Order: sequence, then structure tokens, then C-alpha cells
Amino acid sequence: MKDKRKVPNSLTPVAEIGLLIYPDCQLSAIYGMTDLFRIAGEWANGPTIRVSHWEASREAVTCSWDSHPDLPHKLSHAIAPPSLVMPERMEPFPAAAAWLREQHATGTVLGSVCAGAFVLAETGLMKGRRATTHWAFAEQLARRFPDINVADERMVLDDGDIVTAGGILAWTDLGLALVERFLGSATMLATARFLLIDPPRTSQRPFAIFVPHFDHGDEAIRRAQHYLHARFSEPLQQADLHNVAGLTERTFLRRFTTATGHRPNAYLQQVRIAKARESLERTLAPVDRIAWDVGYSDPAAFRKIFQKLVGTAPAAYRQRFGIGGTEG
Repeated sequence: MKDKRKVPNSLTPVAEIGLLIYPDCQLSAIYGMTDLFRIAGEWANGPTIRVSHWEASREAVTCSWDSHPDLPHKLSHAIAPPSLVMPERMEPFPAAAAWLREQHATGTVLGSVCAGAFVLAETGLMKGRRATTHWAFAEQLARRFPDINVADERMVLDDGDIVTAGGILAWTDLGLALVERFLGSATMLATARFLLIDPPRTSQRPFAIFVPHFDHGDEAIRRAQHYLHARFSEPLQQADLHNVAGLTERTFLRRFTTATGHRPNAYLQQVRIAKARESLERTLAPVDRIAWDVGYSDPAAFRKIFQKLVGTAPAAYRQRFGIGGTEG
């Protein structure tokens, strides 16, 4: 996959960012970041960011395109873009992992976007490090690579020599963050305005949804979950749940947390807030009424829990994701 385009600029670039092309990666991210850095260079009216594409086969990684082909390579960053297949279908790429390790050893900062974190994790360099990925893949990343501290609420997480971004379109956030680093905040903001995108976002939480799991194989806990989902708006006590499950309190708490990934009260809050989000998105009901309908008698407590779990206030969430209205 050769691309013969050249960026006409004779100035020495301030950085070289290498984009890793591996099987089934999101090519729109590759070309989108390439264009974003070119546009940023034009707005900077002087300094530029060099971009090179590195294509991974099973045996090797070779440069397939370079915006400044006459210069020797010195990568400041090497970035693994998102994958178009789900993480469970992504195969290991030992040549890509070896190339990334080699770049890191020479001082290159490694980066990833979305499921690209799984490619980056194959290097073994993320053990004991903090990283983010798409919120829907966080549990799988943590399970497959338990030594990684997965912070899935973050949109971009800069850990010094490793920088990771969350959502599948978070390449825009990572790209703008790098533009700000190398070309300054004014150029970053000009680039964002020109592309009609937001400046780098900080959190994935407004986009993440609660996905309860019922396929864990624990029938007693599943009975308690069904009971909770049917009566989430009622005043519930933990005793109600472990009685439905037919378990002692201690055994119920241990098995519920193991099966669902949440303690019972935290699970109930997730269910209630998920229902509140639906109402904020689809109706114009007052926020206090929504709080009551999902089980909160104290609107202030509802707003506090909503802010904690979603990362924004109910009224702001409705303004961003709802069908209209700003009542709050």
C-alpha cells in the first residue's frame, strides 16, 4: 500500500511521528492523523511535523510512506492505531512488537489508540504502567494483561514514554495533544477549529454505558440481578438480594462481586444512572422527576452520583446527548 504524496516543506521537522499499519488496523486513523499533522503545520506557518507510515508483516516492519523522504528517520513517537476487528480476534504481531521495542529503546515514545493498546501491550513494556483503551475493551485488556493498570475513564493518558488514547476516534484527541506539544496551543486550537472538532477531551465517561453481564454461570446471583433490575427504583436492601439468591450475606457479597464486577450497591447505582441517562436522552422530563423515577428521593444526591459515574452534570449531559431542552 504505497502512497506517493509528499508534503512540500523544506524546513526541518520538529518531530517525526511514525504510524504503524498492522493487519486490520483502521486506515482512516492513519490517513486522518497524517492530514491532521499536515494541516497543523500549515497553520503553524513554519515548523512542521514529519509523518511516516510503517507497514508490519509477520516478518518485518518497513517504511511505506514518508512526508520527508530525504531525511534520516528519528521517530519521536510510534503509534499503533485502532483495529477494525474486536480484540478477541486480533492476532499477535511479533514483528510489530519487536519493532516497537526497538524504537522505545532508542528514545521513541510509544502510543496507541483504542484497541491499538493490545498491540502495544504485546511489547511487554506496559507492565506496571497506566494505560487507557476504549471503555468497551478495558475489561478484556485488564484480563489479558493483568500487569497493566487500565484507566478506561481517560480519553488520553500520557505516562511519559507511553501515551494511550481511548475511543476509536480518539486519534483526533491524541493528534491534537501532540500538535499542542510540538507546535503550541495556538496552532492546536486553530487546527481543531479548522477541522470542526473539539480540543483534546479528557474523559470517556460521558460516552461509556453500563453493560450488565448475566452469562457468568452463577444462577443464584443471576436471580438477584433479575430481581434488582425489575425493582431498581424501589428502596432495596442487600438483605433483599441475598434472600432472593438463597445465600448468606458474606457468601452473597463475595459471589455477586465476582460474577458482576461490582458490589451490590455500586451495581444498583449503575443500573439507576443508566436508566436516568436514557430519560435525559429521550425525554424532556425535569431532572428532579427523573431522579425520583429511578429511585433517588434526594435530587442533590442523584446529581452527585451522576457526576461521579458519568463525569458531567445531568443538565450538561442532556444538552450534549438529548433530543433538546436544558431543564436542570
